[in-house]
Amino acid sequence: MSILLYIPANAQQLTNKWLPLLTKDLRYWDVFIGVPHTSLNLKDQPMGDGMNGTPLGLNNDPLHVFSVEMIDGQPVLHISGQVYGGLSTKTEFENYHFKAEFKWGEKKYEPRLKDKRDNGILYHATEPHGQFWNVWMRAHEFQVQEGDFGDYYSLVGVGMDIHARVKDSTAKHPDWVYDPAAPVVQFTSNRTPASTCRRIADYEKPHGEWNTLELYCFGTTSVHVVNGHVVMILENSRISPKTGDETTLKKGKIQIQSEAAEAYYRNISIQKLDKMPVFN
Repeated sequence: MSILLYIPANAQQLTNKWLPLLTKDLRYWDVFIGVPHTSLNLKDQPMGDGMNGTPLGLNNDPLHVFSVEMIDGQPVLHISGQVYGGLSTKTEFENYHFKAEFKWGEKKYEPRLKDKRDNGILYHATEPHGQFWNVWMRAHEFQVQEGDFGDYYSLVGVGMDIHARVKDSTAKHPDWVYDPAAPVVQFTSNRTPASTCRRIADYEKPHGEWNTLELYCFGTTSVHVVNGHVVMILENSRISPKTGDETTLKKGKIQIQSEAAEAYYRNISIQKLDKMPVFN
């Protein structure tokens, strides 16, 4: 007599060994595509300004915004950038070290033709889809934008505490910059004046070269690392609604953005953390 044990295809148990997340068929991921911009002239599809309108929705990607190319026998994620979208893990993760290599492509699209190339890694992302600009989940963002790798953005009512200082106090909308010697500042999208914080320094490689991006999450602390450099340490991860009590946020899905710029990821992997490493 044999007993068959069914394990869902998307079940992923973290260990101290690296777990590759990128496969040719994207079996560990869901795709959510937002609102196509009118400049794309799509037939029989809802369109808008990229943010307002009806999203294409879950696992409906007619333009193949997210696709996998096999290069030298290795899967490489190609993000066309044509439509805002999110590639989300089917599994929620906590206490982990996430690593990926990233580089820019060449193409840009509306509504960001004249802006910096933009992408991002959302973490501790919680459903439903479409909470931000009809596409992304509520999440913390590890910013991946030209010249701004490792910045922090709070999306839809999450919060972090960061040691930060004002870059220019005379500016109408001053930038906050991570500084481990500065006082702690609260960053939320709902309850505080500031919802973004800039990384300590720019460690992005020249256009077209591969960058190594690492994200450490343990308990309510996270660390953003760019090409081996710690660019920000964030603490007290929480859900911070406009009213009511705040609650801790220790886990969630990982969501890779499409944000109007062509981009590539490879060697996407994750491993379990038993404790947060000590960063000097």
